[in-house]
Amino acid sequence: MTETVNNIQNETIDEEKASLKIPVKRMDGSPTGETVELDSGLFGLEKNDHVLYLAVKAEMTNRRQGNHATLTRSMVRGGGRKPWRQKGRGAARAGTTRSPIWRSGGITFGPQPQVHEMKLPRKVKKLAKKIALSVKAQSGAIQLVEDFDLQAPKTKSIYDMLSCFKVTGRSALLMIESNKPNVVKSCSNIQRLEIRDALDASAYDILRAKNLIISRTAVDKLVGGNTGEE
Repeated sequence: MTETVNNIQNETIDEEKASLKIPVKRMDGSPTGETVELDSGLFGLEKNDHVLYLAVKAEMTNRRQGNHATLTRSMVRGGGRKPWRQKGRGAARAGTTRSPIWRSGGITFGPQPQVHEMKLPRKVKKLAKKIALSVKAQSGAIQLVEDFDLQAPKTKSIYDMLSCFKVTGRSALLMIESNKPNVVKSCSNIQRLEIRDALDASAYDILRAKNLIISRTAVDKLVGGNTGEE
C-alpha cells in the first residue's frame, strides 16, 4: 500500500497536456479578466481508481450508525414455561416458545449494535482528495468565482449565481475559503447543492458532485493548506 501511494504521488500529467487555466467569474457569470492556472500537483494527478475507492469506502463506512439490533431468544419476552411435556405426545421436544424455530421467537445470528469504523492513512486520504480534484479539473467540471459574501441570508442570490454558471438542477459543490454563515444558510434550501469549506471537503464530496464551484481564495487555500502539502 505505502509503496503504491508513494508512486502515485509522484505522477503528474504529461507535459504535452494543456495546462489547466480557468477564468475567474463574478456571481453574475461575467468574467473578471483574471485567469488562474491550477497547480498541477493538486489538479493534475493521474486518476487512480483504487485510491478513490478506499476513500469513498472509508467515508461511507464511518457514516454508518451501527445501531441495528434484533432480539435473541434471551431477549424475547415470555416463553418461561415448557409448552408441553417432554414425552408421550409424539411431537418434537420443546423447552420454550421463544426458540428461534418458533413464530415470535428470537432471531438467530441477527445483527447487533456495533461500531463500523475504517481508518485510512492520512497520506492516502490527502491523495484521494487531490485525485478527485484532478478528475474534476481534467473533465472541465470546475468553475472559479470571485470571493463573495452576503449581508443577509438570501437564497435567490445563490440560485441566480447557479443559473449564471449553468448548473441549476444539477448536483453541485460550492467550495468556499472560510465559514460564512449567511452563504451557508442561503444554500440550505437549494436542492442538489452542497457547500463545504475548501479544506473540509472530502474526496467523496468532490466525486459525488457533477459540478464544482470554487471561490478564488479557496483555490489558494487548497494549494497552501493541508491538501496541497504532505
